[in-house]
Amino acid sequence: MFPLEDISAAISIGAKSALQDDRELAAVHAHIHRLDPSGRRFATVLRDTIDQLLNGENTGRYDWKALFKTEKTHAGTLVEINLQREFKFGDGIDMDYRIENIDVDCKYSQQFGGWMIPPEAIGHLCLLIWADDSKSLWSAGLLRIRREWLNGGNNRDLKLTVKAEHRNRILWLWRDTELPENVLLHMNPRDRDLIFSHQSGQARLNELFRLVQRRRIGRNVVRTVAQQKDYMKRVRGNGGARSALRKEGILIMGDYASHQEIAAKLRIPVPAEGEFVSVRVVKADPDDGSQPRVELDGETWKTAGPDDPHELGPLLPQHTASR
Repeated sequence: MFPLEDISAAISIGAKSALQDDRELAAVHAHIHRLDPSGRRFATVLRDTIDQLLNGENTGRYDWKALFKTEKTHAGTLVEINLQREFKFGDGIDMDYRIENIDVDCKYSQQFGGWMIPPEAIGHLCLLIWADDSKSLWSAGLLRIRREWLNGGNNRDLKLTVKAEHRNRILWLWRDTELPENVLLHMNPRDRDLIFSHQSGQARLNELFRLVQRRRIGRNVVRTVAQQKDYMKRVRGNGGARSALRKEGILIMGDYASHQEIAAKLRIPVPAEGEFVSVRVVKADPDDGSQPRVELDGETWKTAGPDDPHELGPLLPQHTASR
């Protein structure tokens, strides 16, 4: 991901020229970056939209390839709607959005370069978005549409695509940026099969947190594995995965500040909002500073290695608000 001050490093000569010559393009570009300097909000919308389409809680699906053609076609509309809700873009006069009093059309494609541009968008700014769950990457950029930069349209509604040789004119807001990982899609297939071999949602969740350690696991993954309305209850203590796996020394940390601090001290991925991270721990020598340690339940703990014996883990502290 490019820092805002270094964004020019990702901008082609053609796009730089457009940035200087097109005041509306520059204004929209700056406005979106002010709203989301890191791209984190944008990436979250894309992750949530893909998960909304997969509907794992009801279908058990985790792979874009499992979607029906009509669902994939609907993806662009959902991305457009969800971005507008997140960033409070106004309704456009002729295009989708009104940003800085400028009409902007929104086009999404799961295939890079596959944006379908309607004839009425010629002369307008387009926000071009691409995301690929299999690559865990996404991009978003702005382009003033010109007819000579487009391929001919052979489909019924005469929609056009941007010629490959003119894609360097796109002024990228973010280019090949990390998309929050779809853990079920990218995990070891044998582990995934083992998780889904269990009949009960609770057993599947226990297996998930047992097998997928030191990786951020989003709530949608939990929903997809549990396939139950009370999926959060299946994670917590009092009979959930936290209680079951504590016997094996496995901690499941959520997005609470106290849990985030534990993960940071153990130097494992820190769960962000709506995420969990599991890790197996064992008691450590308080005087041994060679490994990251944390104080819990009156004892000193470290992350367990493959040869460390399983032992009852500590209780996590009471929840406080997430950062």
